[in-house]
Order: sequence, then structure tokens, then C-alpha cells
Amino acid sequence: MVKILKFPKIFFGWWTVFALGIVGLLGIGIGSQSFSVFFKPLSTDLGLNRAVTSVANSVQSGVGSVMYPLGGWISDKYGPRRILLIGIAILAFGLILMFFVNSLWAFLLVIGIIGMGSSLGASMLTDKAIVNWFIKKSGIAVNIKFAIQALAGLCILPVVAWLVERQGWRTTYVIGGIVIAIICIPLIWLFVKPHRPEHYGLRPDGETNSNDVKVSTRTVGIVIDGTESDLTLKQALKTSSFWLLVLAGYTTGIAMPMMNTHSVPFLTDRGINAIEAATIAGLTLTVSVPARLITGFMVDRMKLNHLRFLMAGGTFLQVIGTCVFLIARNNASIYVWFLLYGIGGGIQQSVNIPLLARYFGRKSIGLIMGFFQPLSLPVGLLAPILIGHIYDTTGSYMQVITFIPVFLAAGGIISCFILPPKAAVAVWAERKSA
Repeated sequence: MVKILKFPKIFFGWWTVFALGIVGLLGIGIGSQSFSVFFKPLSTDLGLNRAVTSVANSVQSGVGSVMYPLGGWISDKYGPRRILLIGIAILAFGLILMFFVNSLWAFLLVIGIIGMGSSLGASMLTDKAIVNWFIKKSGIAVNIKFAIQALAGLCILPVVAWLVERQGWRTTYVIGGIVIAIICIPLIWLFVKPHRPEHYGLRPDGETNSNDVKVSTRTVGIVIDGTESDLTLKQALKTSSFWLLVLAGYTTGIAMPMMNTHSVPFLTDRGINAIEAATIAGLTLTVSVPARLITGFMVDRMKLNHLRFLMAGGTFLQVIGTCVFLIARNNASIYVWFLLYGIGGGIQQSVNIPLLARYFGRKSIGLIMGFFQPLSLPVGLLAPILIGHIYDTTGSYMQVITFIPVFLAAGGIISCFILPPKAAVAVWAERKSA
């Protein structure tokens, strides 16, 4: 008698994870991370210096920061699917519009459209869609998505550089917009549900019954007997945890424009060809893939109170990498710098979203995450322009790079003091004793 193999049914939340990983891979990879590849050919064609070209990064960050709270509120109220679809459509439209840009003002307007689409369709709200479906496994779930997204360093940046060299930056933008529309819209429609799993008779994490969800401060934090201590935005704003997270984001965020917007120009200035430079810049994303997966696995098994130290450890790895380059200042040390920066960033970012979900709960997490972005607006607006201005004035990025480890170290120290909110701890203690 032949035995028929039966395959286990896959929890729908995992399909959401994989689909949104691809959405992030294309949407973030083409929409924002590849801007460093476009930077020099675009600025040369439009006759812009590096400070002015960097304004595009500031505009994209600014528009995204303004849209995050609105997107988060809509996602919390009506579900993430419709806002993700709208965002992806706007992103694809903005990328295609880049073909027609011939002036500074048109450039900044279209970049703003791209920033709006990226923030609504491929960024924070994808995390919201995932944490809707996971509690105990939110660490590994979010970081599988991030790991897929981070493959942009291996798959997207070199391809974009190759296309720019052969087809020009305008045609490359059009190709990117078409690819995103064709692939991402169906993925969101099919694999992102408007509601949390409870609405469909399912349980978070794919649990089969209420007894599977146990009281635990180690893996879940503020989840008690399957229910959560959900904090509202107003309650979250009253915690020191929220504001320390904002402050840590300020200090570590200063390094990001150098590594994202200016990395390929920095490398090509040192005589590295554009495709190789894009590959090296993509190294920070590629090496973050195993770092994210390992960290996601660890996050789901660590005590809630220890997550902050894991976040800080990732930041200090970035400090070490930058210092290696500052000491050696040769092309070999660039690889060490980008390698450690990518691993450290993968660790740091892998902790961030699960930490937010476990500190503040799922109910208002979209609005809470969205509120973070406007608070970081000054850094997002000023840092890219300042870096470009320093280059235009000195002809080098070295002054900027010298200060990066200082800010990163400050962010790592601050991260060590981000304790779980007292309100959440009190709720857990009360229910445990009940």
C-alpha cells in the first residue's frame, strides 16, 4: 500500500512575510537604496553639485516622515492592504516620472512623490502588516522580511548600476517603476489581509488553541494568556522608553546618509568603477541577511529586558568597522568597514520592530511607529545636505567619516538604557499574580 505524503498547512502570516519581503526588496531597493547609484550621473546631467543633489534625500525623508503617521493611522483603523496598494502605485508612478525630469524643481517634486510612495507602500507599514499576525515569533517573522529585503544589495544595486551605464538613469528609473507595479501590486493584493488573524478565526503565530500561548516575559514580554497590554500613542509618549528610542535613532541616523546616499560617490571618487562601487555599497545589505536571521531567532528567545543590549551591540560593531577604516584608510579597510557596518546594522534593525511591538503592543503599533518618523525629521532633512556641503567645500568625505563613530557610540550607549515601559511591566505583574 502506497502511503500518500501530506504536507503541513502553512500559516498565512508566513505568506505575508515572504510577499512583503519581495515588496521591500524591489520597493526600497529601487526606490531609495539605489539612489546612491543614480547620484553622480543624475547630478552631472542636471548640473547640480553634491549638496543640492543631496536635497533629494532630504525631501524623500521629509515627505516620508510626514506620511508615516497618516499611513500608520489608516493601517490601524482599516488594515494595511489598501494603504500598501496605494503607496506602491504612487511609488511606481513616481519612478516612471523621473524620465521626464529636466530641472531642479521637477527633480525635487518627483523625488517627493517617490518618497510618499515608498513610505506608504514598501517601508514601515509592511512591518505593521507582519506584526499583526505574530507575537511570539515576531522577531524571526519581521527579520525574514528584512533579510529578503536586504538582498537588494546583492540583486538590485549591481543591476541598477549596470542598467545606468548601458541605458542611462532615466530609462533605468522607468524600468524600475514598471517592475515594481507588475510584481508588487499582485503580491500585496493576494498575501496581505485587511485584518488581524483573529478576524479570520486564526490565532497569532499560527497557534491552534489558547493553551499554546503561555505567560512569558522571556519571549513575549507583555502578552498574558494570549492577550496583550496594548498602549495607545498617548500612553507611549509618556514613557521614557519611547523618547530614548527617538534619541538613539537621532544619533545613529546621522551615519545613514553617508552609507546610503553618498557611498557610491565616495567609492567612485577613490577610482572604483560604478558597478564595483555599487556591489561594495550593497555589501552592507548583503551581510545583514544572516545577521538579521540569527538575531531574529535570538530575539524570540531572549528576555525582554535584554533586547536593548543586543541593539547596542550592533551599533558598537558599526563603530569598530568605521574606526578600522579611519586608521588604515586604504581600499582593503573599506571592505571591513562596510562588512561590520552591515552586520551591526542588521542586528540593530532586527531588534527595533519586535522591541516596539513588545513594549507597546499591536493595537496602535502602526500609529506609534509612524509617529517616530516626524520626530527624526531634522536629521533626515539636514544630514544629507550637510554631508554634501562638506564635500563641496573640502573635496572629501573624510571629515564626515571621522565623526560617524562618535555619533554611533553615543547611540549605542543610549540604547543600553531603553527599559521596557513601566506600565507594561505593571500590567504583566498584576495579571501574573491574579
